[in-house]
Amino acid sequence: MAEYVVRPARTRDVRPIQAMLEPYVHKRILLGKDLVVLYEAVQQFFVAEDGDGNLIGCGALHVMWEELGEVRTLIVSDDWLHKGVGTAIVDALETQARELGLTRLFCLTFEVEFFARRGFETIGEQVVDPDVYSQLIRSPDEGVAEFLDLAHVKPNTLGNTRMLKTL
Repeated sequence: MAEYVVRPARTRDVRPIQAMLEPYVHKRILLGKDLVVLYEAVQQFFVAEDGDGNLIGCGALHVMWEELGEVRTLIVSDDWLHKGVGTAIVDALETQARELGLTRLFCLTFEVEFFARRGFETIGEQVVDPDVYSQLIRSPDEGVAEFLDLAHVKPNTLGNTRMLKTL
C-alpha cells in the first residue's frame, strides 16, 4: 500500500492546489478559483501528500450556515485514484465539520457513486427553510448560489448532481 498523509493545508500548498485544479477547470468539471481566493480559503483545505512531500489530493470544507457545510474542490491525482486518498480527505473534512458543529454536508458533483458510498444522497432544490434561504441568497459566493440552484449558475452546474449527507 502506497503511503500518504492527509493534513491541513498551508500557504505553500496553494500554488500546487491551483495546479491540480487547472485541468478540471479546463474540462469544466470544477470552477476556477483565482490565486487570491485560494489563499483566502487556505484554512478550509486539507491536502494529501505522498512520502516525497508531493501534493496528490485536496479538498475543502466551506461553512455555509449554522449547521450546513459544503465539500468543495475535491481532487485526487490520477496516479492516486482508487487508493483511498479521496476517502481520507473526505473523512478529514467530515471530522472538521463535526468539530465546527455542522450536521449536514452538501456537495455538487459528477462523482455520484463516490459520494453515495460515503452516505451522501441526491437532493432536490429545497433543503433549507425560507428564512435561511433569504440569508444565503445574500452571499456573493458562487458555491452558495450553486447550492441554492440559482439561475445564473445553471451553466456551472450542468450534469452535476446535488447531494447531501447528515452527519
